[in-house]
Amino acid sequence: MRTHVILAVSLAALSVAGPASAAGDAAAGKKKALMCTACHGANGIATLPEAPNLAGQNPIYMIKALRDYKSGERKNAQMTVVAGTLSDQDIEDLSAYFASFKIVVETPK
Repeated sequence: MRTHVILAVSLAALSVAGPASAAGDAAAGKKKALMCTACHGANGIATLPEAPNLAGQNPIYMIKALRDYKSGERKNAQMTVVAGTLSDQDIEDLSAYFASFKIVVETPK
């Protein structure tokens, strides 16, 4: 019963909040994203198998992930170095930029 209440409250909160969006400036993020292209691709689709795709990423998730890399809470040698150079505004701008990519999903036949 408790799980159903928590789920209902969570769904209600999401419906009020609307779609995820970042407060950052996508145009500024595009300029900063050049440093991401070697691993995550020029279009946000990863070029390395161990790197995630960033195109269309949920900005709230991406902001948290980058902040966690910066603080050391999340571990990855390359990302810790990169995130360590980012300001809070840089993180929001990058998140807004990658969230602005439109992703099309097709159901397999």
